[in-house]
Amino acid sequence: MEPEQMAAGPQEGVALPPPRPLDAIDQDILKILQADGRASIRSVAERVHVSRANAYARINRLVEDGVIRGFSARVDHERAGHGTSAYITLKIVQNSWRTVREQLRQLPGASHIALVGGDFDVLLLVHTPDNRALRELVLTRLQAIPEVLSTRTLLVFEEEDLEPDG
Repeated sequence: MEPEQMAAGPQEGVALPPPRPLDAIDQDILKILQADGRASIRSVAERVHVSRANAYARINRLVEDGVIRGFSARVDHERAGHGTSAYITLKIVQNSWRTVREQLRQLPGASHIALVGGDFDVLLLVHTPDNRALRELVLTRLQAIPEVLSTRTLLVFEEEDLEPDG
């Protein structure tokens, strides 16, 4: 999508409207945009068999409703110089999620952060140039966060993004 073709997405902290049901056309639009976020309004409209105006309105509604959170490129981290990936589990001080989350967002290479239930509290995905950088991130940066009680690092040997068929 061209930036000027899309309405600005919802701002962080701004209340979103209640979720609306998505029909088959909305679902098809989402699949197309997940496979190719740069697809033009015209090609989306043609593929879902609606007018360009209808496709434009539907995509804007999906953005405004927060269903589409943004458009981005899928990156091959190894080819981009980040050949080491790891999932890091964290146990944190009770009720410190918001504070910890803000600090994790600042970490170089942090790609995904999730508050989870189970044997640990947070699951963090990171991509670093090498094992030395990963070690520095875990031992110096993560373990220096006062609310982090413990960490466990799971080195990724091979990964594959599961993308919808486009």
